[in-house]
Amino acid sequence: MRQSPRLRRLRSDHKALQSLANESSIFSFNAHGDPPELYVIRFAGRGLFKSDMLGDVQLQNLHEVHIRLGAAYPRMMPELAWKSPIFHPNISASGVVCLGGYGTYWVPSLTLDELCVMLWDMIRYENYDETSPYNREAAGWIKNQIHYRLPLDPRPLRDRKAGYAEPIAADIVADAPKFKGKVKKESSAGNRRGRSSAGTPPVRTEPAPRPVPPPVEPEVIFLDDGPSLPRPATVPAQAREEGGIVFIE
Repeated sequence: MRQSPRLRRLRSDHKALQSLANESSIFSFNAHGDPPELYVIRFAGRGLFKSDMLGDVQLQNLHEVHIRLGAAYPRMMPELAWKSPIFHPNISASGVVCLGGYGTYWVPSLTLDELCVMLWDMIRYENYDETSPYNREAAGWIKNQIHYRLPLDPRPLRDRKAGYAEPIAADIVADAPKFKGKVKKESSAGNRRGRSSAGTPPVRTEPAPRPVPPPVEPEVIFLDDGPSLPRPATVPAQAREEGGIVFIE
């Protein structure tokens, strides 16, 4: 029996996610259905969350997203629901995800594994847009923050394929710095798309040692080889002169 284009696409997406999981220490998933129409996607890597209105912005190392492929998929965009805490300009507190232009003009050729790459880049602040936010607090915070260098996690989603040997330790959250109150302001230029205006801290260098001049040997003058030394202008009272030689008594 010939499969419909939708069923072929569902099976193709499932196979692509299996391949992605093999190439990544960051990504894992659970699939529901045959072929799958519901996915529970998990990412293990650095993101941010904020516990409440007065809480600290902290590192979050585990992230979960539910993706439902509706009856109109792939002609229509999948339904995304963010389930884990996250602090991001383009993800609302209720878990609604803004994919920019894809939210308005969905492209059916965008595969599910490519969508997961986009979500990971959002988590690690490689991809964000503070000018059209779903979370205004996060948008204002990211414009001025100087505590975190972006992207938060340097690894691409296919980190194993890219040659990253070791995953980032899960206990990074316990060691993460916590910041309260206002943050120092700086220009937001370069912050978008994961570019941090904080830049690279200057490298301290020690001053170069001064050159040591070579030792100078004292010049020895022999009276027989050169002109005679001038006589002192005043001869001490205890001295006497005989034959041009001064004797000190």
